[in-house]
Amino acid sequence: MSEKREDDTPEAEGLAKPGRRQVLALGAAAASTVVTVRPALAQAQVSIMACEIPIPDPARMGNYIAADGSVVPPGTPGAFPPPGRNLIGEEVRDAVLGGGTIPGYGYEQSQAYTNYIRRLQSGMSGFTCYASIQMSRS
Repeated sequence: MSEKREDDTPEAEGLAKPGRRQVLALGAAAASTVVTVRPALAQAQVSIMACEIPIPDPARMGNYIAADGSVVPPGTPGAFPPPGRNLIGEEVRDAVLGGGTIPGYGYEQSQAYTNYIRRLQSGMSGFTCYASIQMSRS
């Protein structure tokens, strides 16, 4: 038979049941958090859609993009000229995550551009946009 001692109660261990006021306060805090986070998530999603990725980055402007995504000199066989404009986050997201094409470009050209984008590293133009797209996968 086990005996229950006074210090074995939940209250003695700091595990007292919360009172009604505490529960209400917690609920109010949670609700305000949801109200605060939702607009931030929506704003982040909008910024992903509007961010831009230059191809190639400004330091290598005028070069072409090979099928594997590397930057090569103009006229390289099998390479594609740059898009002529920065690509927008929404179209990049659909092509990179969905495996489709970038609107206005054929399949092989889109693949070369998405391969270039996948090679972006920290410090390169467009990397922050691409990282945001990757994090929005949910």
